[in-house]
Amino acid sequence: MRLHSFILLAASLLVLAACGDSPDQAETPGPPPPPAPPSNEVPSSATVSTSAYVQYTGSLAASDSAEPLIVDKVIPPTSETEEPLVV
Repeated sequence: MRLHSFILLAASLLVLAACGDSPDQAETPGPPPPPAPPSNEVPSSATVSTSAYVQYTGSLAASDSAEPLIVDKVIPPTSETEEPLVV
């Protein structure tokens, strides 16, 4: 009777061990995070030089429904040696 109980106990432990999660199985990735909302601040890379500033302002699309840019802390770069650029 003891041998029978031991075999039954060992078999049930093996069955329970087989039900565990395998580390070989990769978890399914969740959905990607939502894209960041567009910023309405002028990037610091736009104020590095006058040409970068002109390029940034030229790339802005005219829109009546977009949020206005926050320009209270923006200081446009200036140069005493460069020729004026067309905006």
